[in-house]
Amino acid sequence: MKSRILIIGACGQIGTELTMALSERFGKDKVVASDIREGNESMMKNSHFELLDATDLKAVEDVIFRYKVDTVYLMAAMLSAIAERFPAKAWDLNMNSLFHILNLAKEGKVKKVFWPSSIAVFGETTPAQNTAQTTVMEPSTVYGISKQTGERWCEYYHKKFGVDVRSIRYPGLISYTTEPGGGTTDYAVDIYHRALKHGQYRCFLKEGTILPMMYMDDAIKATIGIMDAKDEDIKIRSSYNLAAVSYAPEDVAASIQKQIPDFEIIYEPDFRQSIADTWPQSIDDSEARRDWGWSHKFGLDEITQTMLENLRNKYIK
Repeated sequence: MKSRILIIGACGQIGTELTMALSERFGKDKVVASDIREGNESMMKNSHFELLDATDLKAVEDVIFRYKVDTVYLMAAMLSAIAERFPAKAWDLNMNSLFHILNLAKEGKVKKVFWPSSIAVFGETTPAQNTAQTTVMEPSTVYGISKQTGERWCEYYHKKFGVDVRSIRYPGLISYTTEPGGGTTDYAVDIYHRALKHGQYRCFLKEGTILPMMYMDDAIKATIGIMDAKDEDIKIRSSYNLAAVSYAPEDVAASIQKQIPDFEIIYEPDFRQSIADTWPQSIDDSEARRDWGWSHKFGLDEITQTMLENLRNKYIK
């Protein structure tokens, strides 16, 4: 591997762990991490690091040229809850950053691109159970609209210009290494922090709100897996459905109570409930499993055990 990998948005929830996984696999000299803020100590030690605005085409092109980058993971995005507060900024970041990378790939300056989509592309009219790969997509959030639009542009650039772009629709992601980043599914991360710190969690979603979720290790496995796949095995160039487990807040609470019996959950739904109500409850990802061999490892109790084990040192002295 003579050229390098660039991760744009490396300090985010996914980018942080993706950077470390790629550094472990290829060696830190082969990985360039970038974001608008500096990474943590581990990231700075285990990759080249560049301060980079994903919307600045000249700066992005300069980093790609200087480091001889041939593969880009474009992880920079403004997530659902924050994007609703700053719609114009979210659209600018989420869309213009994608156009920059697709156009650089079109010009032959990048060989392979990964861009993440999300279950936010679906909407109230989408069948909520076992949501199919191809179905009704009428997103009602700025984040979802930008992701649906991005999917169409990825497919267009592949068909029209032969750009090797690959994508997956992430469900809610669970990780102990980074703080929640402003998404509607973030309750499923914050709940573990609050369980250990306070023994109680005030949930911004109501009881019975079932959403698709995934542990971060599985998400990283899928991200690297689709990029490893042979070109002819990638049949979908918009974005693949991806799934692991689906559950509601009370299911997480019950799983936590197996280890912390006195844990209490209180329901105080806010504006994020209306976002969650437009998303599917379960996802059919059979095409990803068939085309490039995707499979998940972590169920809810495995997620809970791993989260609590790794967060205990932070809150219990």
